[in-house]
Amino acid sequence: MGPIESALLGVLQGLTEFLPVSSSGHLVLAQSLVSGFSQPGVLFDVFLHFGTLLAVFVYFRADIARLARAALPGAPPPDRKLLVLLAAATVPTGVIGVAFREPLEALFHAPRAAAVMLLVTGALLWVSEVAGRPRDGLDRIGWGRALAVGTVQGLAIIPGISRSGSTIATATLLGVRPEAGARFSFLLSIPAILGAVVLQAPGIGAVSSADLGVYAAGGAAAFAAGLVAIRFLMAAIRRGRFRWFAVYCWAVGLSYLLLAG
Repeated sequence: MGPIESALLGVLQGLTEFLPVSSSGHLVLAQSLVSGFSQPGVLFDVFLHFGTLLAVFVYFRADIARLARAALPGAPPPDRKLLVLLAAATVPTGVIGVAFREPLEALFHAPRAAAVMLLVTGALLWVSEVAGRPRDGLDRIGWGRALAVGTVQGLAIIPGISRSGSTIATATLLGVRPEAGARFSFLLSIPAILGAVVLQAPGIGAVSSADLGVYAAGGAAAFAAGLVAIRFLMAAIRRGRFRWFAVYCWAVGLSYLLLAG
């Protein structure tokens, strides 16, 4: 894999990480089409996720700064409550990620499974828009909703299950307004992605200096594309056009299953 292929995969990751269409599912399918593609574990994927993490930091910098201040004495109670809920929601994500790391990583080499999971993601998105009764804002999420969203985020490690799509859809089905659910979802992604980076960090030693440059090109492309995708998704949520992402997931999943035989 050269820098051009890496950058193209980075753009794909950046666009699909935040749009509710599963970046991991798209990466698995795309990497299966790149001749000779290989990586130590899922290290290249982690580089791309780190690029999109930087996009979250840039776009939600005001929210992140407010949460950082919430850890200090005298912080506003709503900010401190949100910080605690995000920490609590991270627990089930971490437990699932650590306990099932090996079998879940094996799915990154199973494109047909990723295609099937894209169909599942599409169904979840469709049901959330049709059956959801969103009414509450970020300040009304509460413990039960936070833990439910954190558990779903953990399950979204499975390629083809969209992290953003499944968490926002879950919040919507539990009565949270989609835009508020999206903000909670993106803030919740920060410790999850950082955890994945830490787990994969020892594998960097197995990558040559030339390949590290190639990986970095993919991460930079993922960052740029991620910023564009976040803005697009937030606008789409405000317009209430979530179900079209469901149609897209079904189209991609079915196309791969039919064409790949």
